Amino acid sequence: MDGAAAVTYPSRNRVLSSRSAARLRRLGLRGAAIAYLLGMIALPVAAVISKGFGDGLGSLRSALASPGAIAAIRLTLITATITAVINGVMGTLIAYSLVRYRFRGRNVLSTVVDLPLAIPTLVTGVMLRAIYGPAAPIGVVLERLGVHVIFAPLGIELALLVVTLPFVVRAVQPVLLELDPSEEEAASTLGARGWTTFRRVVLPAIRPAIAAGALLTFARALGEFGSIVIVSGNNTHTLTAPVFIFQLTSQFRPAEAAAVASILFAMSFVLVLITARLLRRKEEA
Repeated sequence: MDGAAAVTYPSRNRVLSSRSAARLRRLGLRGAAIAYLLGMIALPVAAVISKGFGDGLGSLRSALASPGAIAAIRLTLITATITAVINGVMGTLIAYSLVRYRFRGRNVLSTVVDLPLAIPTLVTGVMLRAIYGPAAPIGVVLERLGVHVIFAPLGIELALLVVTLPFVVRAVQPVLLELDPSEEEAASTLGARGWTTFRRVVLPAIRPAIAAGALLTFARALGEFGSIVIVSGNNTHTLTAPVFIFQLTSQFRPAEAAAVASILFAMSFVLVLITARLLRRKEEA
C-alpha cells in the first residue's frame, strides 16, 4: 500500500504542475498581449484625447475657428467617400479577375496590388508629382487642357486611390476563393448572362466583404498624410484634416491638434468596429 501511494501521488503532482504551468503560460501570453496593446495603442489614444479635451470643448472650438479648418475636414470627408466608392468598385473587379480568370501576368498583377502597402506614402506622392507635376510631360498636357492634378483636389484623390487600393481587393479575394464556381456555371447553363450571374449569385455573397473593404478604405483615407502633403502643396483649397493637424502642431497648438485628431480617431474607430461586425456576420453565416 505504501509503495502504491508513493507511485500515485507524484504522478498527480506532475499532472497538477503541468496544468498549472500551462495556465501560467496562457496567462503570461494574454498579459503580454494586453500590455503591448495598452502601451502601443490605448495609452497614446488616451493621451491624445485627454490633451485635446482637457479643458472641455475649448480646444476643439478654437481649432475649428481657424481659417480653412471646416473646409479641410469637408475636403477630407468628400475625398475619402469618393475613394471608398471608386476602390470599392475597382477593387471588386480586380479581385474577381484574379480569382476567376487565369492569364499571363496574373501573379505580377497580384503583386502590384500589394505595392501600396510596401511603398512609403511619401514615395507615392513623389511618384504622382513626377508623373502629373507642372513640369512633367503628362502634367503639361493636362494643364493645357485645363485639368489640374498636382496642387489640386484631383491630385489628393489620385493619391488616396493608390494608397488604399489593396484594402478592398484583399477583403473580397478570400471570399471569392471560398465560393463554388459551379453555382455560376449553373446560372450560365440556365441562360443567365455574365452580369446577371454576377449580380444574383456572386454579389450577394461578397457584399459584406465589399462593404468591409470600402469602410477600411474610408478610414485609411481619413488619416492619409504622407502622399497628400506632397501633391497638395501649401494651398488653402487643398488643405486636408491630417495636414491641418500637422500645421497646428507646427504652430505650437498641440491641444487643438489633439482635439481634431481625436475626432478623426473616433470616426475611424467606429468604422473599424462596423467592419469587424460585418466580417463576423459573414463568418457566422
